[in-house]
Amino acid sequence: MAGDPLIELRDVNKYFGDLHVLQDIDLTVGKGEVVVVIGPSGSGKSTLCRAINRLETVQSGTILLDGQPLPAEGKELARLRAEVGMVFQSFNLFAHKTVLQNLSLGQVKVRGRKKDDADRRSRELLERVGVADQADKYPAQLSGGQQQRVAIARALAMEPKAMLFDEPTSALDPEMINEVLEVMRQLARDGMTMIVVTHEMGFARSAANRVVFMADGRIVEDRSPDEFFTHPSSERARDFLSKILHH
Repeated sequence: MAGDPLIELRDVNKYFGDLHVLQDIDLTVGKGEVVVVIGPSGSGKSTLCRAINRLETVQSGTILLDGQPLPAEGKELARLRAEVGMVFQSFNLFAHKTVLQNLSLGQVKVRGRKKDDADRRSRELLERVGVADQADKYPAQLSGGQQQRVAIARALAMEPKAMLFDEPTSALDPEMINEVLEVMRQLARDGMTMIVVTHEMGFARSAANRVVFMADGRIVEDRSPDEFFTHPSSERARDFLSKILHH
């Protein structure tokens, strides 16, 4: 089972104006654990993800990565973002750089690698996500599924301790979803610590160690996929599951 805590949120609160989007959030993710976060739109799932690598600041509470509080800004923050890779709904690749350059840039700038070493590592990772033959193309020449796999490889190039995925397949055509989920399943099998916000219940069932169900800014349930999908304990979760599993 999971090792020592890698990501810890303690009593985290976040407001957008009067809207209380994260309410007293407590969550611990152990090394090597895959936690899938699900729930209705507006439940705070993406905000939770973004708070963990400080794309959103929180009003109160503590967030720890590997026992250390998140840094506020500057070089330390850039290093944190390397330690916690993030993959978004939109692919966020640099349009004017080739796929290879997209992967090598951060390694050179943040990790201080030599360009040749960075390029070698980049090619290995492109191979791993199944797009080695696309290295010299520009993002616009790739399908959405290929771009998302490149985005995953780019995050992995920084050798992160954990990966956050914020609805990584929701902008993709249906036939491309599985190629991205397959890369994520392989990462899970390789022991990467992952927090995944997704609507893909099959992935939650097959790849997660835990399912965290959020509604109205709170964590309502935090259980094994098996328990959650077969015996949700809250009315909110039962309602949510009946809506999505019967469509």
